[in-house]
Amino acid sequence: MVAKSQENRQPKNRRQISGNKSSSHGSASKKPKFVNDKPSKSHGLGTVGKPFKSKVEKSEAKKEPITKREHRLQAKELAEARKKKRKRHYDLEHELAHLWEKMRVRNITKEDRSKWVSKALENMKGKIPEIAGSHVSSRVLQTCVKHCTDAEREAVFEELKPHFLTLACNTYAVHLVKKMLDNASKKQLAGFISSLHGHVASLLRHMVGSLVVEHAYHLANAAQKQTLLLELYSVELQLFKDLVSMKESRLVDVISKLDIKKASVSRHMTSVIQPILEKGIVDHSIIHRVLMEYFTIADKTSAADVIQHLSSSLLVRMIHTKDGSRIGVLCIKHGSAKERKKIVKGMKGHVKKIAHEQYAVMVLVSIISVVDDTKLIRKIIINELEKDLKELILDKNGRRVVLQLLRPNCSRYFSPDDLASLNLSIPSLCNKSESGVDRAEEKADSDMGETEGEEVDGGEVSAEGSEAVEGGKKDPLIRRHELLVDSGLAEKLVDVCVNNAGEILRSNFGREVMYEVTTGGADDVLQSKLGEKLSGLYEAIASLAAEPKSEDAAAGDEHVLENFHSSRTIRKLILDCPAFALTLWTTALEGKSKLWAQGHSCKIVQAFLESTDSKVREISRVELQSLIDEGLLKIPDTKQSADKS
Repeated sequence: MVAKSQENRQPKNRRQISGNKSSSHGSASKKPKFVNDKPSKSHGLGTVGKPFKSKVEKSEAKKEPITKREHRLQAKELAEARKKKRKRHYDLEHELAHLWEKMRVRNITKEDRSKWVSKALENMKGKIPEIAGSHVSSRVLQTCVKHCTDAEREAVFEELKPHFLTLACNTYAVHLVKKMLDNASKKQLAGFISSLHGHVASLLRHMVGSLVVEHAYHLANAAQKQTLLLELYSVELQLFKDLVSMKESRLVDVISKLDIKKASVSRHMTSVIQPILEKGIVDHSIIHRVLMEYFTIADKTSAADVIQHLSSSLLVRMIHTKDGSRIGVLCIKHGSAKERKKIVKGMKGHVKKIAHEQYAVMVLVSIISVVDDTKLIRKIIINELEKDLKELILDKNGRRVVLQLLRPNCSRYFSPDDLASLNLSIPSLCNKSESGVDRAEEKADSDMGETEGEEVDGGEVSAEGSEAVEGGKKDPLIRRHELLVDSGLAEKLVDVCVNNAGEILRSNFGREVMYEVTTGGADDVLQSKLGEKLSGLYEAIASLAAEPKSEDAAAGDEHVLENFHSSRTIRKLILDCPAFALTLWTTALEGKSKLWAQGHSCKIVQAFLESTDSKVREISRVELQSLIDEGLLKIPDTKQSADKS
């Protein structure tokens, strides 16, 4: 009976399935289409849970698919609707963007721009702090602050004043704050710096906020700079900053005047500096100043930790400032061999740029003077310098790297301040440790570190002696020979001087390199292996001097014997390099000295009479004596005094 009843029910089930057209077990070819299904009247759903579709929706479904352009327009409208819900002042920002397009064009009159600026500021009045963090509104505000009147700028400043600290940490508003500082009056700048009181350290730890502090520090006067720095020294100095005058610009002087414990100041500065270094915020000059002051009071362990932290590619980002360059020199001088290696490797790919910067080049000078790993220096530094050797020679700053190898620590090429920076040292790392064991890398400096330091240009750390201290163990002459001669740099240097003799001689900066190369450098470092090359250089210069005199030469193409720079360089070479003097006389001046007895070239002819070498004087005596007898050439004062004696 059961089987029979099931047989009877099967057709009914099939009829139900076929009537509902919703079988889930049918084949794919017989799968029903639900689009044309009649909706169920119960619960607003179809028979299989499909949502109810109205006639409008059915008609829209039957429409043709939209084009790509229509799809983009719909997406744009949807995005606009979402922005209006998300941004409170979306309509205002949209309006400001249109005004900005009108006011920022170049070919607009001053009156029209002022009209658009005033209208934009009027629309933003009372809402500036809220919209200053927007990408678009921040740009509009920057343009308005730049071109508005003083009264309008004052109104914007007063409205933003309570919110400066918040805006300083915003990615977009920070540019508005910097623009406000650029156009601020002295009173406004002083008010902004006073608003930073108690927040300087926290802002310097912020990637965005540190930009504002650095910008304010750059624009501040000496007293305001000291106010910002005192906050980073200790809590006591934040409270008693009025007790410190400008006479105590150095931290050690402030500590001695106020009788503050050095250990307390050191601990506070460590807590300020450590998170800044850990975040890698080392580009700002105010941080470089703080680090230099920190080295004056830091103990040996703390100073060594800072050097170890900076001994990487971080140092490359610091050495573009004066204090940053000095920090780089100190890291090279007091760092271990491993730390020096990291510093040199961190400069890979940046050597050319470093060599052309005023302060950064002193770090390269320190490296080639201190680091004993000449193989590493040749691989990273020398190889990059060789690629643009001519440009390096003619550059005011780049030539100093070459000159340091040719004639180290020469006061003719390095200012007293440059030599003092090479001679700086950290007091705690110069003295012997409690165990009586010196650091291996500063064994040569230990005696110098015990002497009393002197102040050089507001110097922060001790500077001993009149010449730069050599921190490496290797003999300086051997180091120079390996870097200059063995590396092949000297040979390429001579080739560049031969091929560009005229241009280098006439250059204000290149002529000094030409002089040192021609004379062979200090200790005749080039003569041993490059004697023949130097003879070719003598011939190249003499051939230029032998060219006929031209009356219509341009200022930059004057004859080398008449040009201001080249004539003085050739005169020095005659006095200091007898071999060159003999080549020049026989090639260019013999029988023609009367032609060059006037103007700048007169000093060159007289130099043969002033020479201390007897061969040089003898070879030119007969011809020059006839010029003296004719009154065309005057006897140099030095020769007259020598004859009288």
